[in-house]
Amino acid sequence: MDKYAIEMLGITKTFPGVVANDNVTLSVRENEVLALLGENGAGKSTLMSILFGSYDPDSGVIKIRGQEVRIKDPNAATALGIGMVHQHFKLVHNYTVAENIVLGIEPTKHRMLDLAAAEERVRELSEKYGLMVNPKDMIEDITVGMQQRVEILKTLYRNADIIIFDEPTAVLTPQEIDELMEIIRRLKAEGKTIILITHKLKEIKAVAERCTVLRRGRLVGTVTVADVSEQQLAEMMVGRAVKFEIDKAPCQPGETILSIKNISVKNSRGQLAVRDLSLEVRAGEIVGIAGVDGNGQSELIFAITGMSPLEQGQVFLRDRDISSLSIRQRIESGIGHIPEDRRKHGLVSEFTVAENIALKTYYKPPFTKHGCLLDSPQMSSAAASLIQDYDIRAGEGPATRAGSMSGGNQQKVIIAREIELSPELLVVAQPTRGLDVGAIEYIRQRIVAERDKGRAILLISFELDEIMNLCDRIATISKGTIVGVFDAGAVTEREIGVMMAGSKGGKEETV
Repeated sequence: MDKYAIEMLGITKTFPGVVANDNVTLSVRENEVLALLGENGAGKSTLMSILFGSYDPDSGVIKIRGQEVRIKDPNAATALGIGMVHQHFKLVHNYTVAENIVLGIEPTKHRMLDLAAAEERVRELSEKYGLMVNPKDMIEDITVGMQQRVEILKTLYRNADIIIFDEPTAVLTPQEIDELMEIIRRLKAEGKTIILITHKLKEIKAVAERCTVLRRGRLVGTVTVADVSEQQLAEMMVGRAVKFEIDKAPCQPGETILSIKNISVKNSRGQLAVRDLSLEVRAGEIVGIAGVDGNGQSELIFAITGMSPLEQGQVFLRDRDISSLSIRQRIESGIGHIPEDRRKHGLVSEFTVAENIALKTYYKPPFTKHGCLLDSPQMSSAAASLIQDYDIRAGEGPATRAGSMSGGNQQKVIIAREIELSPELLVVAQPTRGLDVGAIEYIRQRIVAERDKGRAILLISFELDEIMNLCDRIATISKGTIVGVFDAGAVTEREIGVMMAGSKGGKEETV
């Protein structure tokens, strides 16, 4: 007879306008990795937030190791040995690693914070689980991947033996993803029980023993991962067959729309992040930027869209020098921007969907009347149309607060807004980050459709398969410089990887 660490029986949870969980039952065995799979807005995070005490269920029963419990808040979850690594990290950036880990349960000596003891315990845990985190580092000085390891250490420091990972790879590089998969294996080997919320089917196949699938808040079923294919998992998730590769006709490039000439750009710390970079994007083509995170991609995007000044060089849209134009002037000149950080640069979380859709055009008809008053009915009408066209799951329709939606549906709001601007140039960064396979298929098709309308598209992605699948030309970037530009069919994924490491021409350098 199976021994369950977790049993969630008949869980129902509703929010205004939406049933997030509809009589869902989930069982997790002791010392297994269970994947929780579902579309954006399927109710996965809500279900796990109930388990972690962030929400109360409307109905249903929770059992931990066979005992019925009521988890009224995260402290109660912690006392039961449950930890959660959230998709959006809950860290204080000007605190050290150790200070963040012990926050709320600080060790004391003579009624004073015993930081040395905290650092020693963090160091021991880091070494035991192969996390390789320095307890003295400041959070603001370490990578996103390292910040995630700090979140894992927070759960381990609190003696969690059940750990929930909520979309843990959404902001990681491919190398960091591989390292996280190894960490999960190590946690399982140490006797931990893991629930992995993810959209990425390869990750499920890599580490999970069973997979529970939700669709629109309801349980579809639980399967043994070894017995099903990625295609079968995808069909369970979205309810239809999904294409992993996008069919597209050869591009028909026209005149040059974006011309970047010898630009250099500093990062937020005043260091040169883009160095003497030149690149062109033509109408009717998708040019992809392939590179390891932190090699100047963000600064390049900021320079094109007006979010950062140039140190040298020029940016042209057609024949117009836009280097000194404001962000609004660049938008009005014909630049659309899907940013890599949707919460920081794409949306106002406290605004409604309707307000976010109108964010770049609120001062123009039809969203204003008499030159100064917002026309709320027009904003709502436009948003309602896009909600339907882009399959945005918004429980209260245009009045839904953007911050209350799943990450994938937030992304769809941004993509809908930017595409509807009909820009000549569309700068797209990490467009499918955090999306399920059905949404990924849809968004990629929309990007190709914009190309086929004659738009010039610059795509920045850390997903090599996305670059290879979507792009007509591929430029590799390393240390802020373009290393090579190739037609998509003329270069292999391995050659791109070598160039991303800084070797010109795609050939491995010999010493």
